Amino acid sequence: MDLNIPNLLTLSRIILIPLFLYLIFTPTIEHRIWALIIFVFASFTDFLDGWTARKLRQETDTGKFLDPLADKFLVISALIAFLFLDPLIPLWMVIVIIARDLLITVMRYLAIKKGSMLRTSRLGKFKTAFQMIGIIVIIMVFIVRNSIKNVQLEINQLSALKLENVVEILNSNLVHKWLIVCPYLIMALVTFLTALSGLRYIFTNWRLFIPPYTQKDTK
Repeated sequence: MDLNIPNLLTLSRIILIPLFLYLIFTPTIEHRIWALIIFVFASFTDFLDGWTARKLRQETDTGKFLDPLADKFLVISALIAFLFLDPLIPLWMVIVIIARDLLITVMRYLAIKKGSMLRTSRLGKFKTAFQMIGIIVIIMVFIVRNSIKNVQLEINQLSALKLENVVEILNSNLVHKWLIVCPYLIMALVTFLTALSGLRYIFTNWRLFIPPYTQKDTK
């Protein structure tokens, strides 16, 4: 592995995941503020590693493969944590996001085997940025919830939240209704963008699924 500065920044994103999970699962305001700081820093390294790679002319195949993988590990770890921290976030949303990311990883592997490049799009980059921002906002909501005692009681009264119930909840007399539905709405948008981005990748790179799958097979 090429342990240059950009790749070390990418690896730091993965190394910080256990610390982030420990902090986010500790139900105190202080710990979750630190979890927020860690996630913001890790998200910033996503920009920083690419920038330093171009600036220092240290772009490598390892970095090109590891960078999106680190993003996926970071995002997926946060989303799985949210499943445990907020009972209103449905499992199917997280499954859709993970399935899309696994599919893109397979496609990236096939592209490498074929000696070609996976065609990316602005939608994919926008999706990643929106995921990061969405997760940051959700963590901020958790911090606010921690500071208000009655919010968790109201959440526990709702066994599961569905999209058709959102308007009903917003029209209800629940005092903290926006704090209740905000993570769900953000997750719904993230899921939609993720699925749309995945379909775009498939449409753009569908030839990767057609044999031969290696450069040797073409000879």
